[in-house]
Amino acid sequence: MATRYEVLLTAGAEQDLESIHDYIFHADSPANADAVQDRLLETVENLSSFPERGSHPKELLALGIKDYRQTFFKPYRVIYRISGKQVFVYLIVDGRRDMPSVLARRLLTAR
Repeated sequence: MATRYEVLLTAGAEQDLESIHDYIFHADSPANADAVQDRLLETVENLSSFPERGSHPKELLALGIKDYRQTFFKPYRVIYRISGKQVFVYLIVDGRRDMPSVLARRLLTAR
């Protein structure tokens, strides 16, 4: 039986989810906002099994940082770190954004 990890959202990741939902709610429809939020939460919850299979963000690898991993619900990227039997989700962001700036602001300043 596979080990289960506890998945925890940081305050920043919770705010990301809320912002994505709000944007889609107003730009598209409440139904689509709910559907995207449900899929993102499913993507996050799937990290409870085998979080190591996520890739390392290339922007961080270029800096020699291998502490973080990522998984996708395109175009969204979920950036997380594994610590023991816990998975901390730090960032849920549209991958089309300026990722080096987002990562620097949210992850590198928190180190």
